Amino acid sequence: MAQSVKLADDVMSLVRREAELQSRSVAGQIAHWIKIGRAIERSSAFDYSRIKQALEGRLDTTELKEGEEAAWLDEFTNKMAEPTADEQEFFAQRRMLGRGVGLDAGGNLIYAKDDVAP
Repeated sequence: MAQSVKLADDVMSLVRREAELQSRSVAGQIAHWIKIGRAIERSSAFDYSRIKQALEGRLDTTELKEGEEAAWLDEFTNKMAEPTADEQEFFAQRRMLGRGVGLDAGGNLIYAKDDVAP
């Protein structure tokens, strides 16, 4: 039975591009990547549980193998790009109070009135 899944636009762009390059359907490309990811997680040469431990701060990243370190960095970067609920609340409070909410490219403080969503 087919199931619908919501994926971010940037993920779908990657899928569509790779599907075209590999002469696969979008669904076929996603299934292919799922199989690869599953094989990697089950591989003895690549221990995904170690990556999870490093992401949770229970394993020093210097102990990761080269492939594990690359996967950790990708996941770490993705996690850092997503604000937590506490961070969202913190900055909502700062906006409400008219306080600084970040830095611009030049390192200057941005205030709520300057913080315009694209």
